[in-house]
Amino acid sequence: MANSKAIGVAYADPSFDSVQVGTSAAPISLTSAGVLNGSYATTSATSGDTRLSYQKLTFTSTGSGETLRAFSVVTGAGGATAGTINGAHVSLSINGSGTISGAGNALRATLGGSSTNPGGTIAAIQADSDFASGGTWTNASFIRFTNSGTGTVANLFNVPAAMVELKGSAALSHKIKIVASNGTPYYIMVSDA
Repeated sequence: MANSKAIGVAYADPSFDSVQVGTSAAPISLTSAGVLNGSYATTSATSGDTRLSYQKLTFTSTGSGETLRAFSVVTGAGGATAGTINGAHVSLSINGSGTISGAGNALRATLGGSSTNPGGTIAAIQADSDFASGGTWTNASFIRFTNSGTGTVANLFNVPAAMVELKGSAALSHKIKIVASNGTPYYIMVSDA
């Protein structure tokens, strides 16, 4: 849907309700690296939530879709040479003398609502693969954990203590460390045999 309404510049335009930049048939062509649409701000608010972008889509019928769809496509050979290509990259950075006294998350995925029996197959996170058949995907995985900086994070997960049940031990050759939300370390036993 292309925008056919005038964009008010010097005044609030009551008829302006949407904007589209390019189309799938005629995309904007960028010939150098840079930011196509950027928003930069600072906040000194001492309480309440500040959001640089807030979008809410309410489904009132049987349709489907997303509030946000990020889709990067690679068609050139040797993509991401000396870099990375991401469908989305979400970061939280705590710098200088900054500290967190509550929770801080680079990405928070929340599944909820007031329906007591929503049906369907629902999840806070669904990790999909969507490759064509006939290929080999030896370096692909559903989730990859990396320590990109010089500091290292040693815990794979932080889970509610109720999710970790006491079970009988078994012989193991390797283990994966998980830390419960109360700080207690637990281990997933894994074996190569």
